[in-house]
Amino acid sequence: MPETLTFLLGGARSGKSAHAERLITQIPAPWTYIATAQAYDDEMRERISIHRDRRGEGWQTLDAPLDIAGALGSVPEGAPVLVDCLTLWLTNHMLADHDVEAECAALADVLSRPRGPWFVVSNEVGLGIVPDNALARRFRDDAGRLNQKVAAVADAVLYMVAGLPMKVK
Repeated sequence: MPETLTFLLGGARSGKSAHAERLITQIPAPWTYIATAQAYDDEMRERISIHRDRRGEGWQTLDAPLDIAGALGSVPEGAPVLVDCLTLWLTNHMLADHDVEAECAALADVLSRPRGPWFVVSNEVGLGIVPDNALARRFRDDAGRLNQKVAAVADAVLYMVAGLPMKVK
């Protein structure tokens, strides 16, 4: 299997995850899903459940709310992997008061050396108005910088709009 990194960006409900799942399932199973979401409330538990149910058989799920790099390191060489999503991972680090700049640089370094076909999903959050509070502005800015780092090392970048992929790189 080729060692490639495909990066999928888009807004909320743009079809990023579903498209990433379609792409990875074109490769023979088993597939590894690295999940970054944490279920702090009923609404998030429901979102996670919908994602799990949609995936069906052939998937192994690794929960990695903070350590995507470690989860990627635990997957066998050549195995297809889907990471969903970087903005939740970023949120987890921000809320834990970690050094976000260092965490993002370390993750981009790991992603620059895929050990199989890797698909990484992230939200594009910088297209709207400037947020009205410092934490939201910091998140928007950090997400934009993280997305730039990952896009720079990706072999392919797709931007999702209304369920349609647009090839950026």
